[in-house]
Amino acid sequence: MKYRIKFSKYGSIIFIGHLDMMRYFQKAIRRAEIPIAYSTGFSPHQIMSFAAPLGVGLYSNGEYLDIELTQEVSTADMKEALNRTMAEGVEILSVKALPKNAENAMASVAAAGYFIQIRKGHEADLVFGEGFDDFMAQSSIPYEKETKKSRKLLDLKEGIYDYEVKEDGIYLLVNASSSGNIKPGMIMEAYYAYLGRKPSEFDFVVTREETYTKNEDGQFISLDEVGKDI
Repeated sequence: MKYRIKFSKYGSIIFIGHLDMMRYFQKAIRRAEIPIAYSTGFSPHQIMSFAAPLGVGLYSNGEYLDIELTQEVSTADMKEALNRTMAEGVEILSVKALPKNAENAMASVAAAGYFIQIRKGHEADLVFGEGFDDFMAQSSIPYEKETKKSRKLLDLKEGIYDYEVKEDGIYLLVNASSSGNIKPGMIMEAYYAYLGRKPSEFDFVVTREETYTKNEDGQFISLDEVGKDI
């Protein structure tokens, strides 16, 4: 049986990296006495797959983890058992049983929605939202992505599917697939360069609101819409 767990990250837990979150859930699943399946071989490990790893310092209301169990468990019972083991800063929002032919969380990610706000106390240094419509009206948004080994020129506009400037921040729906992952920090860097400014990444509070896959019609749906309650 395969299950998909949706959870949120907030508070001090946002500073815990992806590998430590994996270890955290491994221990939490054991404490909750969930009958998780293990791989075979010399060094067995719990069969689990996270969707799109979240950057350190980002909040989220839409993180996902797939696990495989050795027996059927009620989704409501699993949610309750896991939440009893959670530390402050992590909440299990839903548990769904997946169909047998469902792709794992990581392989199925197509997009993610983010809400970006100015951090409290930094408002005087930044003009937020001003000119964003003009910024998005450009035919292309070039961005040079630098890695440890190379530099690559991207057109960010190709990976921005939707946006909305709100009174208290900017909502972005962006490509989050493995082939074209666009991070909100890249967009904000390009936006402020367009304004002739260079803010720090610490000027912003970023929340991943949801993670999406595509249905058979090519429409975006949240990852937990794939499964069902049992």
